[in-house]
Amino acid sequence: MNDTNKQAFEAGTIVDGLYCATLTREQFEKTLAGGVRAVNLTATTPNTDLATCMSTLASLCAVVEKNADRARIVTSVKEMREAAKDNVLGIIIGTQDSTFLDHDVNLLHIMKRLGMRIMQPVYNEENRFGHGALADREGRLSQTGHQWVELMNALRLQIDLSHCGYVTARDVLAASKRPVIFSHSNARALCESPRNIPDDLARKAAETGGTVGVTLWPPLLGIEKRPTLEDFCDHVDHYVNLVGIDHVAFGSDLSEGTKTEEKWLSLYGPKPVWPEVTGILGDWYTYENRATPGFETMAEAGNLRAALGKRGYKDDAVDKIMRDNLLRVYEEVWGE
Repeated sequence: MNDTNKQAFEAGTIVDGLYCATLTREQFEKTLAGGVRAVNLTATTPNTDLATCMSTLASLCAVVEKNADRARIVTSVKEMREAAKDNVLGIIIGTQDSTFLDHDVNLLHIMKRLGMRIMQPVYNEENRFGHGALADREGRLSQTGHQWVELMNALRLQIDLSHCGYVTARDVLAASKRPVIFSHSNARALCESPRNIPDDLARKAAETGGTVGVTLWPPLLGIEKRPTLEDFCDHVDHYVNLVGIDHVAFGSDLSEGTKTEEKWLSLYGPKPVWPEVTGILGDWYTYENRATPGFETMAEAGNLRAALGKRGYKDDAVDKIMRDNLLRVYEEVWGE
């Protein structure tokens, strides 16, 4: 990573590799208060169509324009640095799938023009590109999926595989000529969720030059009991020992302010949308316990740095995990 880009971020600041909190001025201020200076925003609802995607992006642009002193859309590490210098939250437009591309991979050209920089091919289920984590785990990347990888590489867009099935993910990792990330996927060796990844996928991502992002979403940290920041540190330890400090990152996946209790129950209650993920949890997983203690708001993001420090990581190592590794990967992929 360019030293100038690194120095532009104040000591103790954070880049969130997967951000899905509500888009309001109050939330921008909470996020900044937690030391976060840039986020990979899930800008569109997964498994949606092109028209809905465009409408969502238009709403995002309107919100950011209205709060220009608190948030700014960024398309390069240089722009992330400038936003951080101005104490404004840098928002990277990202998506957790590519279903909205419908039947034309070439729409990626348009998405880049619109500012999109990070994309996954598929979200949990199956689409024309490949298989998600909760679909056929042995399902391969399709021919169209290979075209998607090739064009993502050519356009210098960041590939993210967090919601992919294992074989589809392996196919992407083998095909990509640029670094690939898992923005928010914990270690299956520590937590047996189908959304977490086996060690070989983490290794392969690191071999591309990419990163694996440890997330705080409770169902990916623990199953039988409510997880804590100690569990977060355990997953960090596991990945550091597995792939090295230069390939571990952070993705909050904290949907702060986005769901009423009624909405939450419809997704994760007695009849959850993804029973393979939340239906296997103990009775601790309730609306009141929907976030990990110590990180129940983006304003508490600094607690994660403190927890890693308490675990024994020096400041430089914490900087790598919580910010610098993603900056390096983004800069290499985007070229700026």
